Amino acid sequence: MAERNSAGLLMMLEPMTLPVEVREKLAELELELSEGDITQKGYEKKRAKLLAPYIPHIQGVDPSLQIDGRVQSFLAAPVASQRNKPHAADSRDERFRSDLHTEAVHAALARYRERRMPMPSKRRSVLEQSSVETCTPPDTSSASEDEGSLRPHPSVEHWFNRVIQGSSTSSSASSTSSHPGVRPHTAVPATLADLMAHTQLDNHSLPPDVTGLSERPLAVSVRGVPRGYSQSSTLETADGVPVSSRVSCKIQQLLNTLKRPKRPPLREFFVDDFEEMMEVQQPDPNQPKPKGVQMCPLTGEPLGVGANCPPSLLASLQRWGTTQPKSPALTALDNTSKPVYTLTYGKLWTRCVKLAFTLLNKLSSRNEPLLRPGDRVALVFPNNEPVMFMVAFYGCLLAELVPVPIEVPLTRKDAGSQQIGFLLGSCGVKLALTTDACQKGLPKAQTGEVASFKGWPRLLWFVTDGKHVVKPPKDWHPLIRDASEEIAYIEYKTSKEGSTMGVTVSHSAMLTHCHALTQACGYAEGETITNVLDFKRDAGLWHGVLTSVMNRMHVISIPYSLMKVNPLSWIQKVHTYTATVAVVKSRDMHWSLLTQREQRDVSLSSLRMLIVADGASPWSISSCDAFLNVFQARGLRPEVICPSASSAEAMTVAIRRPPEMGVPPPGKAVLSMSGLSYSVIRVDTEEKLSVLTLQDVGQAMPGALVCVVRAEGPPCLCCTDEVGEICVSAHSTGTSYFGLPGMTKNLFETIPVTAAGVPVSDRPFTRTSLLGFVGPDSLLFVVGKIDGQMVVSGRRHNADDVVATALAVEPMKFVYRGRIAVFSVSVLHDERIVVVAEQRPDASEEDSFQWMSRVLQAIDSIHQVGVYCLALVSANSLPKAALGGIHVSETKQRFLEGALHPCTVLMCPHTCITNLPKPRQKQPEVGPASMIVGNLVAGKRIAQACGRDVAQLEDNDQFLYMQDVLQWRAQATPDHPLFLLLNAKGAVASSASCLQLHKRAERVAVALMEKGRLNTGDHVALVYPPGIDLIATFYGCLYAGCVPVTVRPPHPQNLATTLPTVRMIVEVSKSVCILTTQAIMKLLKSKEAAATVDVRSWPTVLDTDDLPRKKAAQIYKPPTPEMLAYLDFSVSTTGILAGVKMSHAATSALCRSIKLQCELYPSRQIAICLDPYCGLGFALWCLCSVYSGHQSILVPPLELESNASLWLSAVSQYRVRATFCSYSVMELCTKALGSQTEALRVRNVNLSCVRTCMVVAEERPRISLTQSFTKIFKDLGLSPRAVSATFGCRVNVAVCLQPNRLGKLAEQGTAGPDPTTVYLDTRALRHGRVRLVERGSPHSLPLMESGKILPGVKLIIANTATKGPLGDSHLGEIWVSSPHNASGYYTVYGEEVLHADHFSTRLSFGDTQTLWARTGYLGFLRRTELTDASGERHDALYVVGSLDETLELRGMRYHPIDIETSVIRAHKSIAECAVFTWTNLLVVVVELEGPEQEALDLVPLVTSVVLEEHYLIVGVVVVVDPGVIPINSRGEKQRMHLRDGFLADQLDPVYVAYNM
Repeated sequence: MAERNSAGLLMMLEPMTLPVEVREKLAELELELSEGDITQKGYEKKRAKLLAPYIPHIQGVDPSLQIDGRVQSFLAAPVASQRNKPHAADSRDERFRSDLHTEAVHAALARYRERRMPMPSKRRSVLEQSSVETCTPPDTSSASEDEGSLRPHPSVEHWFNRVIQGSSTSSSASSTSSHPGVRPHTAVPATLADLMAHTQLDNHSLPPDVTGLSERPLAVSVRGVPRGYSQSSTLETADGVPVSSRVSCKIQQLLNTLKRPKRPPLREFFVDDFEEMMEVQQPDPNQPKPKGVQMCPLTGEPLGVGANCPPSLLASLQRWGTTQPKSPALTALDNTSKPVYTLTYGKLWTRCVKLAFTLLNKLSSRNEPLLRPGDRVALVFPNNEPVMFMVAFYGCLLAELVPVPIEVPLTRKDAGSQQIGFLLGSCGVKLALTTDACQKGLPKAQTGEVASFKGWPRLLWFVTDGKHVVKPPKDWHPLIRDASEEIAYIEYKTSKEGSTMGVTVSHSAMLTHCHALTQACGYAEGETITNVLDFKRDAGLWHGVLTSVMNRMHVISIPYSLMKVNPLSWIQKVHTYTATVAVVKSRDMHWSLLTQREQRDVSLSSLRMLIVADGASPWSISSCDAFLNVFQARGLRPEVICPSASSAEAMTVAIRRPPEMGVPPPGKAVLSMSGLSYSVIRVDTEEKLSVLTLQDVGQAMPGALVCVVRAEGPPCLCCTDEVGEICVSAHSTGTSYFGLPGMTKNLFETIPVTAAGVPVSDRPFTRTSLLGFVGPDSLLFVVGKIDGQMVVSGRRHNADDVVATALAVEPMKFVYRGRIAVFSVSVLHDERIVVVAEQRPDASEEDSFQWMSRVLQAIDSIHQVGVYCLALVSANSLPKAALGGIHVSETKQRFLEGALHPCTVLMCPHTCITNLPKPRQKQPEVGPASMIVGNLVAGKRIAQACGRDVAQLEDNDQFLYMQDVLQWRAQATPDHPLFLLLNAKGAVASSASCLQLHKRAERVAVALMEKGRLNTGDHVALVYPPGIDLIATFYGCLYAGCVPVTVRPPHPQNLATTLPTVRMIVEVSKSVCILTTQAIMKLLKSKEAAATVDVRSWPTVLDTDDLPRKKAAQIYKPPTPEMLAYLDFSVSTTGILAGVKMSHAATSALCRSIKLQCELYPSRQIAICLDPYCGLGFALWCLCSVYSGHQSILVPPLELESNASLWLSAVSQYRVRATFCSYSVMELCTKALGSQTEALRVRNVNLSCVRTCMVVAEERPRISLTQSFTKIFKDLGLSPRAVSATFGCRVNVAVCLQPNRLGKLAEQGTAGPDPTTVYLDTRALRHGRVRLVERGSPHSLPLMESGKILPGVKLIIANTATKGPLGDSHLGEIWVSSPHNASGYYTVYGEEVLHADHFSTRLSFGDTQTLWARTGYLGFLRRTELTDASGERHDALYVVGSLDETLELRGMRYHPIDIETSVIRAHKSIAECAVFTWTNLLVVVVELEGPEQEALDLVPLVTSVVLEEHYLIVGVVVVVDPGVIPINSRGEKQRMHLRDGFLADQLDPVYVAYNM
């Protein structure tokens, strides 16, 4: 890989080749690196040394950088450097601004090696290919190995010529030179070379491969070599660019990025235990550990209680309302910054008294007062109604009610609104107070009442405006009690997970908190304070509503809506009202900086205190510094900035005192982020890349005791150089979470202990959720909040820090600042970081993608942590919190539910998932003899079983040839009906008795000999729709001595895909004649067909619609029963077209076995809803009725598309006991009829007659589908035990059939659950072992028995590698020996080596005489406790899956169906899924059944579910439209077809995501 990079670099500088010895040394180095014998650093050093003499120096560029592959970033067009110029200062988000940090990010990005990542592909509604897209170089990997590395591929050359002539830019990902006139040095792709080295190329002739969707010459395909590599499979567009280029280049890029390991690869050991051990993150031996002494609790100054201290806050209100009625309490502003109303203390008092009287006396229900003292009342007031809120709040307190202030719900689905509803419900709130204007604006139901919000209790809404409240009588006075421990109010708080709790605050705590704030801030009577914060909670409530009343202060309330219009409004009001205190957040300071130039004549000299309420945020310091820099010139003194720390539970924790209090100077700390991630304080001076600069939040509150305890585990005191959770013990904190006693005990009643386990104090402490430490001068420092903390691999990272790093990445013009959410999700037993940002509408996809890649690199460099997912969503689509900002928990919830609808997603599981179980290494295989001995020692029998003996011959068993049976039936029972064919309406379309069928067959035989002039043994293709014509022509061929080949006719609407398969079967089977209907004959020779195949090359085509009534002179009698009777062609799930040869002896043996197993006699009727072209479907449709004489009701599956109930109606109408169908038929009935069972019952559809319904398939039984089917149709009388699976394959079309399941076998197990289902441990299965577990166990996989073994069939389970027999319940390949085995493959290549291996193989040990056929399926045999009719114990066969389809990943064997089942469960919009591998990447294709905006939601969900359940990293996620995944007639997915369509870029995907 590196060699290729270097070679590409050399070409860029000067066209020359490296000497052979240098190349050899580079290859050795590469090997050492991949084996882990050398570090990445050592490798780069040695490589630089080797290449130094061959690379010319570029002026001004360090030679080491040149070698390092970074030159391209220096050589990039100067445009890039202009684009990366930093923006003007006013465009930055100052809340997260730090010049130091920005420099660090830039340095990190410059230091980071430039890595090209493949961009995701997105469908555009207008299919315009941009110049860059059309100039994507083709994947040179289709050049064959012997061409060497210097000869260019013709299409590559053509592409270069086009690029040189037409475009100056190219997104080239290949390593070919684009200099005109220079011979390109094309490196041979490593993937192909590796693959060729591991693949044995024998000239075996295999069945031809039909996965390519286009006409092409047949070539020998080699099993194991990806089909994208043969030149013949590269499909080219008209202008010569291979279609596969776009996808494969991107995958190649992805492989290239993965080949540079970011961390050393996992140590690989063979895990022989069943448990796949997760890689446990070993603690870093060099990680910093605390060295300081244990801290001592910090005591705040004593809380002074003066003589004039009020006994309660309501007493203060009464005092000022009666003694200073004219004094202003609150001024409200409108959106133009004009004062709307000034509330005086007198007005406040009288209005509160009126409201209290009204609430207590005028609201009633059923003559009972609605409210009683202590009841909770919701306060729903908008942010621009501070006056009404203040009146309502104090009115409730006077009425002894408990106010619960909440946000105004704007819509029925507000972010977090449901959680607020739960809080109101748990508080038992019945009444909500609001304003008239607000009530009119709330969403209304059709009755005109306020709509009920999701999750909310039923509320009565009361408007508190003047006309609705009543003046109390003169003798009524509210009761003013002293402050008690009763609940005063409840403040809501949202947790990290999004749940909402109510923090209860008692009257005494409320009063003490106001005292403490008054003392700490030095509040004086009559001061003016400007409040920008939300007055309903936190500091806005504490300073602007409560403490202000205690001290008769005048509050100027600035609404959020005004701040959005005029961010300078609060500064103007400080100037206008000469306010001495302002309460703001760092966001408000930042906003005012953006517009400060417009305002010259403001002065902030009156401020003695600028309280920064979110001073605990580590990034508030940058806002404070920037604000001071600008406004110092306008009278702002540096010492008046007072950061504060608070939490909902402990209220104000600490605040920096104003300068007049003689406190020590403010502190600043520059700490190492790396140290902080281990909760250790390390002052960092050298490494500027990853430091965090903090400011103090002042001293502890008066009367409080503060300590810092470890955040995890028991609350032990921290060391002095250790970060922990700050705990406060004071009378001013909240008292509990309402209605949550368990959580209350943990948070509000913590007892910190010393290292010796001694309690620090007898007073309980309240946890604040703030992480910090005590610095010099008893100053408190806060580094973050527990809610914003993400613990990844044992290290702690603060979400705000990660946001800051993302914001420091230039250029920022692609996403909105301040609209970034960072959170962690749990994937594979660890937290993973997710970053979500809002993308600007004008940002191009490529620009955004570049920004995303740089963000990943910056976070990786600065925080040493990988990002799991980075998603960009469209502007304004993230859920908003009440007053701006992003509702992070709601964003996380949407992400997890797949409802975020991002427009770009970048997943990086490869870099951040480091705890995958160790890959399994194969041990040297144990010999077969040792296995037998091992099984004997373990007491296990050899896993072999057989069906009943077929020795008892019956009446027509002397017939060895099917044509003889038909002749005999035509004479013995001429009028006995054999076939009824139903049409879509359920009516009989045609029928055939024994004689009718015989006569039609004779006419066909005459036509073949006379018209077709065919010879004995010639092959004839029968191209018919499902019907009696197909059966008659089959027997006509046997009568004429020809070999019939049944072929599915091409679909008239889809000739391009279906006709090449017909053409190939006709060609491969060497058919000399085609028999068909007139309609199909016209189709085969039509113009449309000519566009797909060469219609002149068809052999003779005869239509059999109007044949003359002639009797055959004689019916052909084969000389030996071993002669070929017919050819059975089908396309396997792996895309191989295989034709198997069935002899006359095998054909009659097959019919005999099915007859005995299913007890088929002339008096029986069976219904068949299968395709009649191959396998068991063909045998049941064409052979069994003639052999056994029963009547077959034929239902073509295609007719179900227009009438889904056709099959079930027919079963009910004819009272059929046994019926056969395919999984696709069962799925169609389940989906289409699931909701119509009642309508079917009305039409008298009754399925109680069905004793057995067998699903014909060559795969693992689909247990969930069969269960759904039986559950849905149970109401129509279908017995849940009637549905069973069957098993057949290419070498033997009928290995197992479950006959009457309601007979003797079923009676034995009526007490327990269905005895034919077992549960396997999926982890053991990956290691090739069977381990049975209980139902419902974690990692369990239900597996249904595949039916009862047919008479005459012997089975054994063999080891795939050693070919030795295995023990009972061991996983191995199913081998079958039976008289009706096929005799071999039939292909154009004549004798094949496959014949010997697949159809007649012997065990390497044990019974070495018997000839077996290998089915190619993995499974196991298990002897059950049940007995069959003969008293023998029943051997159950369980089929696990096809050996060809298994995926070998990380040394383990996976079955695609298991991964697909997990993926389909991941999101409601995933209709279908298919997985395959390409160059060791796992590719997942999902069909999206929903709007295209949901496409990108699937990418993280699919990646996470596969990681969680299968421990695999998905390389590529492809989202396609419904119906794109190809499915064959048996309902099996054609994964290899899909794979080739993906590589040839023919899927038209909605989105392709390349996981990094």
